[in-house]
Amino acid sequence: MQAQSFMKLEIPSLSENESFARVVVAAFASRLDPTLEEISDIKTAVSEAVTNAIIHAYEDRIGPITITAWLDGNRLTVTVADVGVGIADLEQARQPLYTSKPELERSGMGFTIMENFMDSMEVESAPGEGTKVTLTKIIRSKSKLEEN
Repeated sequence: MQAQSFMKLEIPSLSENESFARVVVAAFASRLDPTLEEISDIKTAVSEAVTNAIIHAYEDRIGPITITAWLDGNRLTVTVADVGVGIADLEQARQPLYTSKPELERSGMGFTIMENFMDSMEVESAPGEGTKVTLTKIIRSKSKLEEN
């Protein structure tokens, strides 16, 4: 992995950091000359992943969220990881409309949104160890330019 094709950002799990994280990843992805729609998709998915970590990972304390991104050809891969409480039932958590925090009026659509806005999404989690979400997006605008 070349140094110029990789970035890492660590933020505290505070809600005001969600917009910062999404803008940083979008700026990094802009090297691939994505369309506005592709940038919007990336920002939305990163927002959902970071928001999940902010709301669910650390319960009543602040903890680190690490965001990494790298470019491989026209593929952007982003990971959003925490070392918080983890997810006890990952299959249930990935169901549309499921929320473990109904009192916060959450929609339970975070994972579904990430899956729909990215080309792939993987979730790794273990109770007491944290969660890592890996998002991949193929930037098609660059491939179209290379074909011409």
